[in-house]
Amino acid sequence: MDLEFTSIILEIFFRFFELVSALLVVYAGLKAATKILLLEAFKKPYRYEQIRKEFTNKILFTLELLIVGDIIVTVRNPTVDDLLLVGAIVVIRTVLGYFLSEEVKEYHFD
Repeated sequence: MDLEFTSIILEIFFRFFELVSALLVVYAGLKAATKILLLEAFKKPYRYEQIRKEFTNKILFTLELLIVGDIIVTVRNPTVDDLLLVGAIVVIRTVLGYFLSEEVKEYHFD
């Protein structure tokens, strides 16, 4: 019973991080798209570099949340295959995060 309860709790946390990640990406995309439309259609005072930086920062945070979810799944089912798969996913997401953060550093603001 105790193992089953722990598994259910871990599943809830995994689903929570998965849902928050999805919502964050959708929110970031909608916000960026709205700002681009306002910039193009109404000449609002937005800059592409700033919009892209904000969007990239949200994607980076989303990748970190997804890594947390992957670790939770692995804690629940710790087989060697699962550990290798999660390790590969973490490495890929970390590399993506690194390059995205380097890209953000390249932006120059007035």
